[in-house]
Amino acid sequence: MNEDQKADAANLAKPYQGFWERAAQYIPADRRFCDPLHTLAYGIDASFYRLIPKIVLKVRDAAEVKHILNASLEYKVPVTFRTAGTSLSGQAVTDSVLVVLQGSWRGCSILDEGNKIAVEPGIIGAEANRYLAQYARKIGPDPASIDHAMIGGIAANNASGMCCGTADNSYQTVAEMKVIFGDGTMLDTEDQKSCSSFLDSHTVWVSKIREIRAQIMSDPELEALIRHKYKIKNTTGYSLNAFVDFENPIDIIKHLMIGSEGTLGFIAEITYHTVVEHKHKASALIIYPDMEQACLAVQKLDRQTVSAAELMDRISLKTMEEKPGMPEYLKTLSPTATALLVEVRGADQESLQQTITTVEDLLREIPTVLPLSFTDVKAEYENLWNIRKGIFPAVGAIRALGTGVVIEDVAFPKKNLAEATLALRGILDKYAYQDAIIYGHALDGNLHFVFTQDFGRPEDLPRYEGLMREVSDLVVNRFGGSLKAEHGTGRNMAPFVEVEWGKKAYEFMKLLKATFDPDNLLNPGVIINDNPNVYVENLKNMPQAHKIIDTCTNCGFCQDICTSKNLTLTPRQRIVVQREIQELRRTGADPQRLSRLEKDFAYSGNKTCAVDGLCATSCPLGINTGDYIKFLRSQETTANSRRIAESLANHMTGVTGVMRLGLGTVHGVHSILGTKLMEGLTQGARKISGNAIPLWNPWMPKAGRVSSLKHTGGKDGRKVVYFPSCISRSMGAAKNDLDQRSLSEAMLSVLDKAGYEVIYPPAMDKLCCGMPWESKGFFETADQKSSELEKALFAASEGGKYPILCDTSPCLYRMKRVMHSLKLYEPVEFIHDYLLDRLTFNQRKETIAIHVTCSSVKMNLKEKFYTVAHACAENVIMPKDVHCCGFAGDRGFTFPELNRSALAALKDSLPENCQAGYSNSRTCEIGLSYHSGISYQSIVYLVDKCTNPR
Repeated sequence: MNEDQKADAANLAKPYQGFWERAAQYIPADRRFCDPLHTLAYGIDASFYRLIPKIVLKVRDAAEVKHILNASLEYKVPVTFRTAGTSLSGQAVTDSVLVVLQGSWRGCSILDEGNKIAVEPGIIGAEANRYLAQYARKIGPDPASIDHAMIGGIAANNASGMCCGTADNSYQTVAEMKVIFGDGTMLDTEDQKSCSSFLDSHTVWVSKIREIRAQIMSDPELEALIRHKYKIKNTTGYSLNAFVDFENPIDIIKHLMIGSEGTLGFIAEITYHTVVEHKHKASALIIYPDMEQACLAVQKLDRQTVSAAELMDRISLKTMEEKPGMPEYLKTLSPTATALLVEVRGADQESLQQTITTVEDLLREIPTVLPLSFTDVKAEYENLWNIRKGIFPAVGAIRALGTGVVIEDVAFPKKNLAEATLALRGILDKYAYQDAIIYGHALDGNLHFVFTQDFGRPEDLPRYEGLMREVSDLVVNRFGGSLKAEHGTGRNMAPFVEVEWGKKAYEFMKLLKATFDPDNLLNPGVIINDNPNVYVENLKNMPQAHKIIDTCTNCGFCQDICTSKNLTLTPRQRIVVQREIQELRRTGADPQRLSRLEKDFAYSGNKTCAVDGLCATSCPLGINTGDYIKFLRSQETTANSRRIAESLANHMTGVTGVMRLGLGTVHGVHSILGTKLMEGLTQGARKISGNAIPLWNPWMPKAGRVSSLKHTGGKDGRKVVYFPSCISRSMGAAKNDLDQRSLSEAMLSVLDKAGYEVIYPPAMDKLCCGMPWESKGFFETADQKSSELEKALFAASEGGKYPILCDTSPCLYRMKRVMHSLKLYEPVEFIHDYLLDRLTFNQRKETIAIHVTCSSVKMNLKEKFYTVAHACAENVIMPKDVHCCGFAGDRGFTFPELNRSALAALKDSLPENCQAGYSNSRTCEIGLSYHSGISYQSIVYLVDKCTNPR
C-alpha cells in the first residue's frame, strides 16, 4: 500500500477500520481497496442505482468468505456479494462492504454423463453450456445476458430467460448446493454428514423453517396464493414455494437460497440438473396487425409445442429496422403492427417439421400481415433472434445523452396477456413515456417495458413514482401478476413486496430474513426494506464524458473479455470513473477528490489499458473504450513529445537500425551470461530504476532482418506485394524458438511454393503503418505514416491490382481501417483465401496451440485461423479463457504485469503434449512464449513446415 492508500484506511469509520484490519489478515493488499477510485468504480452495476462501497474485497475461496463473514459479524459491518454485476434491480450495489467474485470461483465438474453439472459462482452461464455441449445438454436458465452473467447471479436472482420458462429455472433444476451462512457455517446439501451437523447446530433455524411451513400448510388460502403465484414467473420476495413444494428442512433451505439475492447466505457452489439441447431448430418472425392479435396467438401456444414466443411491439421493431441485416419489411409496418418470434425444436429433422406443421395449424385462423414462414437455416434464424436480442441495447444507443435506461419486468397470467399489455401501454402513455417499448417472453406472460429517464432532474421523479404506483396496481390488483418476473427484487421492487404478497406472506419473509441474518448484515435493503422510497433513492447520474463512451449503460458485458479485468479496471469501470472526473471538472466541485481520481486513474485506467478494442466486440453498443483511452493519451501529449514522435517517424530507418543493434547486443549478452544471471541482473536494474527500464525476459528476440531473396517468376501471373512490418524487420527469433529463421524467410518460402512473384514496396525501411504512434495518442504522426505507406503500396501494387500482404496482424488491422483503396491481407487470411488450394498441406499428428490476436478477432479471422492451423496439425488448442495477450505493443516490457495478468490462465490451458504455439504478431508471441513456457511463432512457420508445392 502506498501512503495515499494507508491514509484512506486510516480515515475509515471506526467499525470499518476494525473490519479492514481483520480482512487484511486474510486478503492481500492487491485484492483489498478503500480508495476513492476503486470504491467509485465498483459502485455501479447494470441497474439505475449507485451506491459507493466503503471497502471492496476480492475473494478467492471459501476460507476467505468465512473469514469475511466472521469479521462482518464481529464488527457489525454489512457485506454484499457480487459476481458479474449485470443485475438490473440494484441488488449488487452497497454503501458498505462489496465482496467481488469476478476473476475466481471458476470450478466446474460434469457429472452423470452430462445430466448434472457442478459449478462455482464465478463461471459464466455460457461457459457452463460450452462444457456441456459435447453431451447435447445445457443448464436450464437462459437469460439474455447468459454470455456475460455468472452462475452466482443467475442462481441468486433465479434468472430465467426466453426458453426456460418456469419449468427449467434454477429453482426447478437445482440438485445440490454448498452454502456459507452469515455465521460462517458451510452447508453441503449433498453431504449427509454436513446436513446432519447443520441440523444439530442450527436447531433454532430448523425449528423456524418447520414452524413457517406448518403455518403455511394450515392456511389453505395462503397455500393457494403461493401455488398460484408460481404458475407464472415470479422473483418478487423470497421463494415461498419452497415451503409448499418440500418438507425436509434441507430441501427447503436449498430452494430458499434460489432467488435470495445474497440476503440469506452465500452460494459457494451449485449443482444443476441439465436439460436437453436440441440440435434441430427453426424460427419464424410472425407479424400481426396489432397487439391483441399477437397476444391471441400466444394463448394458442404452450411449452410442449414451442420453446419460445417473444413479443415485440412496433416501437421495439422500429429501434432495430435500420440495423445491418434486418429485414426490409420492418420499415413498412403500420404503427400498430406487433411481432411474435417463435422458436421450435426437435430431436431430428422429421420431428422438427412435425412441430412446425402443428404450430402453423394452431395459428392458421389468426390474421397476419405477412405469410407465416419458418426457417431452419441457422444463419437466417440467428438473424431473426438478433432483432430480439438487439432491442434493449438499441434503446441505450438512441437515448438522449445523460439519461439512464430503465427496464422493468412484470408477468401476467397468459389468459390476460392482451388486455394487460394494452393497459400497460395506456399507463406508459399517461405518464408521457410514449417512446417506451414493450417486449418479452410472451409464452410465460412475461413482459419487459423499457424507457429512458434523466435521474439528474429531480422534477421528473414524481412522474416515475406515479408510473410505478399505477403499474403496481395494474399487475397485482387487476391481474394477479408478478411485479418482478425474472430480474430479481433488488432495491427497485423491495417497497412493493408486501403490496404483491400481502401482509401475512410478507411477515413470513421478514421472519426468514431475521432468522438467517438477525443483524441484517447480508445485503441489507434488498428484498426486505422498510423504506417506502428506496426505489427512488441513490439513483445513478449519467453525466457526459466523451462521445466515444457517452452511450454506455453500465451493463458490464465488456468485462470478461477485458485484458486488465483482474489487474486494475474494466471498460465499464474506466467509463464510470471518467464520467465522475469530467463532471467534477465541469462543476468545479471537490477539487481534492478530482485530483486524487486523476492521479490514480493514470495507472489503473490509462497505463494498464491494452487499448485492444476487444471490449467493443462484446459491447451491445459497440463502444471501444480503448479508443477513448487513446484519446486521453492524445490529450496528454506536449509540443515537445509531438516533435520527438515526428522526428522518430521521419527517421524509421535509423529507429529500426537502433532496435536491431540493441536486440543483437542483448541477445549476445544473454548467450554469454545465461538466462538465470541475465534475469537477475535485468530485474535488479528495473527495480533500481523504479521500473523505468523495460523488463527483459528469456524470450526476448534477437535482431531481425528481411530476406533479400525474392521469387520473380510467378505462375499464371501470380503476384503479391509483401510488406514486412517494422516489428518483423526489427525482431527475429528468440534463443529458444523452434525455427531460427527470420519471418520474411519463412514467408518467402511459402509464397515461393505457391508460385507467387513477390514485390517489395520501395524504400521499405522508411515505412510504417503508424500503429505505434496511434496507440500512444500521436494521431497526426500515425496518419502521416499511414499515408506514406498507402502511397508506396498503391504504387507497388500498380494501383491496387495485386493483393498486399503484411506479416503482422495488428499492423494490418490499422492499415485496413485507414486504407480503403487496397486489397490488404495478414498471413492467416491470405493463406486461407489464396493458398489452401495452391499448396499441399500435410497434416501432422501433433498438438499445437494458437493465439488469435485481438486484431484478428476484430477482423473476424478466428475461424480462418483455426482452419489453417487444423490443416497443419490434428489437434489445435484455442484456450477459452485467453483473449488479448496484454502485450499491447511495448507494454509487455514497460508494464509486464498487464501481460502476466492477461495470460494467467494460459499455461494451465495447454496439455502437456503441446510443444509449440502459433500466432501472427511478434510482440504478442514474446509474451505468449514467456507465460506458457513453449515457443510461439508466426503461423507462417507452421504452414511452411507442413506444406509442399502443388
